[in-house]
Amino acid sequence: MVRVGIIGMSEGNGHPISFSAIINGFNEIELRKMGWNVIHDYMSERDPADVGLNGISVTHAWTQDEELTKQMSKACYIENIVKQPEDMIGHVDAVIIARDDYNTHVELSKPFLHAGLPVFIDKPLSLCPEEINFFKPYLASGQLMSCSAMRYARELDTVKRNISQYGDIKLIRGTVVNGWDKYGIHILDAIYPLLRSKCIAVTRIPANHTSIAIEMENGSAVQIDALGEIPKTFSIEIFGSKLRSSHEISDNFTMFRRMLWHFFNSIDKKRNAIPDVDTLTIMRILYAGHIAQQGSGRIVLDELGF
Repeated sequence: MVRVGIIGMSEGNGHPISFSAIINGFNEIELRKMGWNVIHDYMSERDPADVGLNGISVTHAWTQDEELTKQMSKACYIENIVKQPEDMIGHVDAVIIARDDYNTHVELSKPFLHAGLPVFIDKPLSLCPEEINFFKPYLASGQLMSCSAMRYARELDTVKRNISQYGDIKLIRGTVVNGWDKYGIHILDAIYPLLRSKCIAVTRIPANHTSIAIEMENGSAVQIDALGEIPKTFSIEIFGSKLRSSHEISDNFTMFRRMLWHFFNSIDKKRNAIPDVDTLTIMRILYAGHIAQQGSGRIVLDELGF
């Protein structure tokens, strides 16, 4: 049995609950009491055979709020609550840092990385070049994985299998709710496996929201719009010379379960789930977009400090 520690919570992000419920199963009544209706609904809709990962168990939990930790532990059958995150060391085999407030990621992960434990860090990994440089050796060794679960979105399976049928990709356009810094990573991770050319630069497109153009080496274009407070959308459009398609990503359960499977499989196989160069490129694009929002011009990715 692989013993897992779960660390959270950050405002508006129910991933510690989702991930724990997917791995351990859940108590429907206790999960409903937590008030995360979206999580309760998509978990309750699943057949019991879909829930649980063989040989994996979340055994330890910590959040900033002890009462919340107790509620989550009841809902997701987590046996142990710790006073401090590092109290898990020696009692778990891997750690999931399920917080998207990226400024906490180095502090929370450092004890576990230094202890040699495999670590998954929720998106986005960081928007600080110095912090990303700290993470680089752990990404390279495969000890660290970080991504948006939309990398594994079921809605894009057919596109990935049949990408050659699109001919020359002219444009990929993504649209996402909320802001670029936390939510741009969803679209970046979703589309990156579809790209067939090197990303070389980022430019902000003038608009009342954050609109980012990604310049590709082969002349194709990628545009991502973070529209702020609008009805929920995670939308991707692909325009090829022979085929076009549109995709609205909404199956949270499947993408989360796949992502967790890939993390634990990487531990078992002792190899990267995602090439470290891909993670670093996505972080460069995200950081370049972060800078571009402040009015900078064309930002060349190879000129960034990581």
